[in-house]
Amino acid sequence: MNTWTTADIPPQSDKRALVTGATGGLGYETSLELARAGAEVILTGRSEAKGRTALERIRREVPAARIRFEHIDLASLASISSTTQRLLEEGAPIDLLVNNAGVMMLPKHETTADGFERQFGTNYLGHFALTAQLLPLLQKSAAPRVVNLSSIAHRRGKIAFDNLQGERAYKAWPAYEQSKLAMLMFALELQRRSDANGWGLMSNAAHPGFARTDLIANGPGTSGVLSMLSRAMMPFLSHSAAEGALPTLLAATSPDARSAAYYGPKGFQELIGAPAEARIFPQAKDTAVAAKLWDVSVKLTGASWPEKS
Repeated sequence: MNTWTTADIPPQSDKRALVTGATGGLGYETSLELARAGAEVILTGRSEAKGRTALERIRREVPAARIRFEHIDLASLASISSTTQRLLEEGAPIDLLVNNAGVMMLPKHETTADGFERQFGTNYLGHFALTAQLLPLLQKSAAPRVVNLSSIAHRRGKIAFDNLQGERAYKAWPAYEQSKLAMLMFALELQRRSDANGWGLMSNAAHPGFARTDLIANGPGTSGVLSMLSRAMMPFLSHSAAEGALPTLLAATSPDARSAAYYGPKGFQELIGAPAEARIFPQAKDTAVAAKLWDVSVKLTGASWPEKS
């Protein structure tokens, strides 16, 4: 695949997309380009005020944009269910679900409204529940896609079934790595389950490399060694949020994108560069762990997935 840019996004005027964490950073840039390509885009996030601001910004860029905001707090199963129920009642198909939202390396152990460790709960379990609840609308699409945002942090990740919620011991970086490994494993397992049960999905994943967003600033970026390292590396080994969103946009829109594939920057250590297929580390390919994670996630979230009888 040659160098891929937003100019390669096919017309999306017949598509309806939902993007989580769309009020800033990668989610905003993804939503902007989907709207620019003609898609109807549902931006979701925790903050109504940030949602209004994001809508205003996109409308300034794309006056004819078909966009709206829906409140979804992925740290609350009740919030997820409230919005998905409304969307299910509307009944309109969703062609593209971009599971983008996330929090990073919270210094102290925090929990979601449902008692999950906040990174695992927000980054992964919330998206697991959201995808399950939106499956009926995805199945109404002729060619539905689900794109999960992972990270190069998945490379050192481990699914610690005896410490999923940091209940025995909490360390910020391993918790983040676990959540992003879980997102990549979810993308791959979702494709396997879709194929086995006839759900008709294309499921893949992407990561932004080292993108300059508020994610680090809102997590570990305010102090410590990682903050200093990030600031030192940023001028040389980072790129903009718009560039960081390109792998997601490729996975979401390109006719050449593949099921169960993973996309990221193709430059040094996949930190920067044009989007291309990224390396999936071995632990993400462990089907036994993926199946166990799926079953545990069903029990934790109460998510219901249809199975072929």
